[in-house]
Amino acid sequence: MSQITEDTFEQLLQQINDSQEVNLNDTSFIDPYGMVGILEIGELLKDKEIRKNLILPKSEEVLKYLERMDFFKFANEYFTLEPSKPSIPEKYLRSSYTDVLLEITPIESSDDIHFIVGKVKDRAKSILTKHLHYDDRAINGFIVALSEVCQNIIEHSENKGFVGIQKYHFNSLNKNVVKIAVMDIGIGFRKSLSERFSIKSDIEAIEKALLHGASRYADEGRGHGLAAVRRFATQWNGKLSIRSGTARFSIIPAWARGKEKEFNLNHIPGSQINILLPEM
Repeated sequence: MSQITEDTFEQLLQQINDSQEVNLNDTSFIDPYGMVGILEIGELLKDKEIRKNLILPKSEEVLKYLERMDFFKFANEYFTLEPSKPSIPEKYLRSSYTDVLLEITPIESSDDIHFIVGKVKDRAKSILTKHLHYDDRAINGFIVALSEVCQNIIEHSENKGFVGIQKYHFNSLNKNVVKIAVMDIGIGFRKSLSERFSIKSDIEAIEKALLHGASRYADEGRGHGLAAVRRFATQWNGKLSIRSGTARFSIIPAWARGKEKEFNLNHIPGSQINILLPEM
C-alpha cells in the first residue's frame, strides 16, 4: 500500500487479518490516522497475545516522519520491527517551524488530556494562526473540540486511546489543512449507548451520539461533547468522520470527498475519529 490514511484503512485491516505481517515497505505517505490506526491494531493484537512483524517503509522521508511523530516509541511495544533499527541518518529535531501540532500521544487518564491540551496550546498559535488563519476564538474552539473528543475516550471507551495532529498543504485545494486522528479499541458507540437505549446498529449508535447528543450516562449535561465537536467542525467548514464497529458516519463539506454513511466495514472495536480543518 502506497498510502496509509483513512481512505485505505479498510485495506490495511484486511491485510492484517490475512497476513502474519503488516507490510509498509512501499508506503510513501502516512498520516496521523494511519499511524494511530496501526498502533490501535497493535493494541488489539496485544490483547489477543499476538505479535506480528511490522515491515518498515523503505522511504527515508517516511521513516523520518514516523520518528518525528514518535511512532516508534509505541510501535516497539506491539510489533517486531523489520529492520529492527530503522536507518534514520539523524533524528528530526523539532523546531518552531515544525508542522507537527501533536506527536502520537496516548490517552489513558484525564491527566493525559491536560498534557495534550497544554502541548497543543503551545503550538496552536504559530500553526493555527500562521497556516490556517484562525483567530483566538477559533483556536479556543479547536482546543475545546480536541478536549471533548479525547474526553470521550476516557468516559466511554474503557480502553487506551491515541491521538496525533499534523498540518498539511493540500495541493488540490491550494490550502493548508490540519488533520486530527483520535482512536481507541474500547467498547464502541453501540455497546456504550445500549446501556440506556435500544440500538439496532453501529451507524444508529454513531448518529445518536453525534447528531442527538446521546450518552450512556443519564446525568444532565452529558453527551454534548461530540455534538460540540460536530458544531465546531461544521462552523469552520471541516470534515468529521466517526467509525465504530462496522460503520462510519461522516459530515462532508463541499471541498472534501467521501460517503456520509458506510456499512459492513471490517469490524474493529472502539471508535476511530478523523477531523480535517481547512485554512480559512
